[in-house]
Amino acid sequence: MKNVLKSFFESFLRSRRMLHHFERWQTLLGSKPVGIASAAMPPEIANALSAASLADAGDMLAQLDSSPQGLSEEHATALRKRLGGNEVNHEKPLPWWTHLWQCYRNPFNLLLTVLALVSYVTEDMKAAVVIGSMVVLSTVLRFLQESRSNKAADKLKAMVSNTSTVLRPVEGSDGALRIEVPMRDLVPGDLIALSAGDMIPADCRLLSAKDLFISQSALTGEAMPVEKFASVPATGSTSGVLERDNLLFMGTNVISGTATALIVHTGARTFFGALAQRVSATDRGTTAFQAGINRVSWVLIRFMLVMAPLVLVINGVTKGDWWEAALFALSIAVGLTPEMLPMIVTATLAKGAVVMSRQKVIVKRLEAIHNFGAMDVLCTDKTGTLTQDRIVLERHTNAWGEGSDHVLQLAYLNSFHQTGLKNLLDKAVLSHAQMQLDTRLQTDWRKVDEVPFDFSRRRMSVVVAGSDAVEEHLLICKGALEEVLAVCSAVERGAEVLALDAEVLARIHAVASELNAQGLRVVAVASRVLRGDARRAAYGVADETELTLLGYVAFLDPPKESTAPALRALAEHGVAVKVLTGDNELVTRKVCGDVGIEAGRMVLGHEVERMNEAELRRIVEQRQVFAKLTPAHKERIVQALHANGHVVGFMGDGINDAPALRAADIGISVDGAVDVAKESADIILLEKSLMVLEQGVVEGRRTFANMLKYIKLTASSNFGNVFSVLVASAFLPFLPMLPLHLLVQNLLYDVSQIAIPFDNVDEEFLRKPQSWNPGDLGRFMVFFGPLSSVFDILTYVVMWYVFAANSPEHQTLFQSGWFVEGLLSQTLIVHLIRTRRIPFLQSRAAWPLLIMGAAIAAVGIWLPMGPVAHYFKLEALPITYFPWLLLMLGGYAALVQAVKGWYARRYGWQ
Repeated sequence: MKNVLKSFFESFLRSRRMLHHFERWQTLLGSKPVGIASAAMPPEIANALSAASLADAGDMLAQLDSSPQGLSEEHATALRKRLGGNEVNHEKPLPWWTHLWQCYRNPFNLLLTVLALVSYVTEDMKAAVVIGSMVVLSTVLRFLQESRSNKAADKLKAMVSNTSTVLRPVEGSDGALRIEVPMRDLVPGDLIALSAGDMIPADCRLLSAKDLFISQSALTGEAMPVEKFASVPATGSTSGVLERDNLLFMGTNVISGTATALIVHTGARTFFGALAQRVSATDRGTTAFQAGINRVSWVLIRFMLVMAPLVLVINGVTKGDWWEAALFALSIAVGLTPEMLPMIVTATLAKGAVVMSRQKVIVKRLEAIHNFGAMDVLCTDKTGTLTQDRIVLERHTNAWGEGSDHVLQLAYLNSFHQTGLKNLLDKAVLSHAQMQLDTRLQTDWRKVDEVPFDFSRRRMSVVVAGSDAVEEHLLICKGALEEVLAVCSAVERGAEVLALDAEVLARIHAVASELNAQGLRVVAVASRVLRGDARRAAYGVADETELTLLGYVAFLDPPKESTAPALRALAEHGVAVKVLTGDNELVTRKVCGDVGIEAGRMVLGHEVERMNEAELRRIVEQRQVFAKLTPAHKERIVQALHANGHVVGFMGDGINDAPALRAADIGISVDGAVDVAKESADIILLEKSLMVLEQGVVEGRRTFANMLKYIKLTASSNFGNVFSVLVASAFLPFLPMLPLHLLVQNLLYDVSQIAIPFDNVDEEFLRKPQSWNPGDLGRFMVFFGPLSSVFDILTYVVMWYVFAANSPEHQTLFQSGWFVEGLLSQTLIVHLIRTRRIPFLQSRAAWPLLIMGAAIAAVGIWLPMGPVAHYFKLEALPITYFPWLLLMLGGYAALVQAVKGWYARRYGWQ
């Protein structure tokens, strides 16, 4: 259980799909969600929150030394110094010794350590030193690389830190100023203002709430949002702490409504933080990316489990020295293990993250880079992605399409007085109206109440009263046309008020459709005068009835100039783009046509609603554009694509996008997104552009290509060496290479691969999505490994017959000859297999890889020829050996190139 819990908590703290992992945690535990959470809550925290729930609001403010205007900045700073930041313990970096241990403890390093200990016990100090060097090199390089990566990631994450709206008292008055403060700087006693899209940053007590709905599924598993109230529960209430209506908990989020809340507990003292603290000593769960690495590793381990015993038996039987055979078999096992894989993977991903950061893409999880490259379907909203995200108010008309300043005035009052989620449309109304209208409009009307926006109603209302008209209130409603019409009974035309009969409705829809066809987004404006008994101090959704439609405000969001070429570039790289929008079909069709997307037969939200899963899975393959969608519709479409085997990316920035962001394989958001969207995403864009995404896809594929190179090169090369050893063991009266030689050769080869993360990648590899394919790796090993064995065997023949190294007395010369040929052929294979093209001519490796390969080849030749040859039990080779060596390497290159072409035509070249 602890492993599952810790996997979730670290995922949250690293900004990974929070809600998805909590639901997965609850499912794995196999119990009712509320019971789990309640049982897990420490008694001291439960008691404190229960007391806060039952206490009077004034008493709670006094207990926390706060006020209705919030804490002063000086008081908050002093509390922060004393209590620490609003962070849970897992956000602190691991101690260096813990990190070092995690870098060491992989199966390959453990195997090498066992071999080093065996060598030490048998007094083979040279082998022990070489093997120990391999372990130290792998561990230290990974440790240094991950440390650098973590520091870089922390700097990048700091650029997209979430904030909360905090109340600060204004000196010399009873007023309060609202400022944005990083969540980590919050302290108990702070008052925060909440609206749709906000994350709850700490455990809080509500002081006021208006139509506040909270998604608590992260804690309780409840699928539906729950409404919260500021009222104190009845004395003697037996409801659980999580069920208290006036408590909010860290990690949940606001779906709709507004509220003011008092922070009671922060950081590790929250319910969420206390659970994170409990599991701090346990291991992280395995991510999907790591699972792919593990599947590939097991292919190599299975080969090792077959080949090492074969080498042991053949050498034991033919040579009669079972102890020597056992050591040699262990060396073979080491030779088949890609011990540098963890370091190569980390370095490659880290380099990809750095490159992407230069392109204004912040990677919150290194593993997400692989998913970026594997993505074959990108689902995106329309606004701000296909369009400029620069919405301007283009028209303000009555219901008949005639210009109307009255409609603009009421739309302005609605946008100005609402305290919920102000979107780009509201900002466009305010900006336009301030230039067009009399500024006295603000002071002529006072706000009475509001009915906040939510995504089921798709409208919001404010109630205002004129400064000289205390006997009546004016309810102003603004929202999507169909949803506003649903609560209207009449329409205004000049001085007339007409009933909404079929003819009038047809005219209204015709005007709206004409505006939509011009690419304008239409928002309806309606009102109702409330007199007598209809007036009240607080209003709700039930009051949105019997309204009179006044007209429209119409907005223009022009397409980006870069959208069309970006869509073409994504298509060329095998990524299909699907548009998922809540906008209507006419505007969507116009924008899609402008950017070159063939909308065809669009699928609308109500159609998605009626489809079962099988129908939806079929439709998502056939259609490209989906309009008038709710958040649940977007999530279902993403899930259907995923179920069809696609790697799905979703790009969104609103609270309505959060479910789809969590459901996607890779969630993509932007720096200006609402908190819950950024928390749900894997990647944050500092620039909302499809062109940036296309660059990210290419970098993801380049990163994956270089990881795959190392695995394929190491696996096939090492397998070829082992196959050669099997053949030699059956016929030679001595070992073809000592265990020490195998280990030194393997170490040198691995060092040469350190430069792979910086290698170039052929353009054709970047044109289609890539993913792990263990089956292809096994086939690749079987085909290309034995090719090197052909020339290894020819080397045996040359050393045996040409240089007379055909007896145990001359085995050192034989072994030296094969050591050099084996190392140089391994170095050469890097350049042969890294590309489908002709190496050096049509495709050349990056300079770091070329230089590293040349340096290792030089060291390999120097070892038997230099003064340290006796230390490694090698001897100098005659000059006449090197023409033979060149012939072997040339023949090997020609054979690999020929087989490579045949293999690529038959099986493809990943």
